[in-house]
Amino acid sequence: MNILALDLGTSSVRGLVLDPEAVPRPGALARRKVRVTVDDDGAGTLDAPAYLACLAECLDELAAGGHLRDVGLVATSAQWHSVLPVDRAGEPLGPVLTWLDTRPEPPAGATGPADGAAFHRRTGTWWHRCYWSVRLPWLRGRASTPPARFLGLAEYVLGGLLDAAPMSVSQASGTGLLDLRTLTWDAEACELAAAGPGQLPELAGDGWRGRLRPEHARRWPQLAEAAWAAPVGDGAASNVGSGAVDPGRAAVTVGTSSAVRLVQAVPAGAELPPLPDRLWRYRVDHDHVVTGAAYSSGGNLFAWADRELRLPRGAALDAALARIPRGGGVAADPHFGGDRPPGHAPAGSGGLGGLSFGTDAVDILAGLMSGVCRLVAADLVELESTVGGPVEVVLGGGAVEASAWWRESFADVLAPRGVYHHPDPEVGATGAARVALGRLDAAVPLVAIGRTDEPPSPTPSGQRHPRYPS
Repeated sequence: MNILALDLGTSSVRGLVLDPEAVPRPGALARRKVRVTVDDDGAGTLDAPAYLACLAECLDELAAGGHLRDVGLVATSAQWHSVLPVDRAGEPLGPVLTWLDTRPEPPAGATGPADGAAFHRRTGTWWHRCYWSVRLPWLRGRASTPPARFLGLAEYVLGGLLDAAPMSVSQASGTGLLDLRTLTWDAEACELAAAGPGQLPELAGDGWRGRLRPEHARRWPQLAEAAWAAPVGDGAASNVGSGAVDPGRAAVTVGTSSAVRLVQAVPAGAELPPLPDRLWRYRVDHDHVVTGAAYSSGGNLFAWADRELRLPRGAALDAALARIPRGGGVAADPHFGGDRPPGHAPAGSGGLGGLSFGTDAVDILAGLMSGVCRLVAADLVELESTVGGPVEVVLGGGAVEASAWWRESFADVLAPRGVYHHPDPEVGATGAARVALGRLDAAVPLVAIGRTDEPPSPTPSGQRHPRYPS
């Protein structure tokens, strides 16, 4: 049985076919870029129907290439925090608010949770613009037509394809409205969101599976009998795809944005581990939680620098970066997109310092990348406090996959911890497949990254992937 893995990202939507061991099939990848509307006022939105059309194009391409044969399971990694107001027929009443959008504000006079610390323990979140407790009232206040319901991007997209598309507990945890222990909607959070009966998605049960609607089964007959698993939040999926699924190993993922996260086994109903004030906590599935910190900056910093600073390309850029000490470059605050929770800095909070007439574009790029490394290092200390000691770190995601200098900078800044690299840019999609298969602890091949002041470390033992010799 092959697995179709979908990645509903912020900058692109992708579909790839994996073998029964969740290893990508050569050439079985379709990708479409999507346009995020980003404005100076803090907007960060997507067009929902256009996004669904891009996914359909990916499926058409995979089908035309013969890649959908023998697909028995479809797994999905989807961005957290998105929200879309819809009418009674399920039609969008506006664009999708993504995690990038910093505009939502609490209603005038609202005071938030009665006990902020207890709210944080239960939901893993804060009363913050990133979460539905603030986003839903803000959207209602701007709507010309009152929304009947609210969906995430994943529920809208899959709802357009499947016989049913309830919200997974992983996606629900990213709304900030879920009680992480009971796996039910939290009464106080829903009251803050003014979300009445029927306005939130139904929650998917453990082991839920969906099927294509008949009209779509006719379009993609190879998927007619495939079972669709409940979506996994992209950060949680990236941890699983990186092999960071136990308390001794954290994942640092740098794609469009970046994050540091740690997974722990906590079944539904079990007592939740302590949660530091600065960290969030969401669900991987019914049996695991993921704790961490996220940042609005990552590969989007490189995209900005490449667009605005006329960076050298390819080998010339690698050579220029090689002349800069790892973790070096100009002094830079990488908060170009503002803060992720619990911070409240708005978009446009980034900065550069220490510029001179000798500063060039590569110095600025290096400073921005190093700034991300230092953000991660500070929050990794907080994460380690939850497990009582240092952890190993696995780097993953397309941005660090593309830059050896960035990987080595992480190794220097995070020293003396062991730092490894999982050389697979599709860690989210492969991680979602492993969750759907119930194989979170399957071996993942890693490459050790030595600091610049020490010889290379041995590669951790484990099964070697033929595409990634070490």
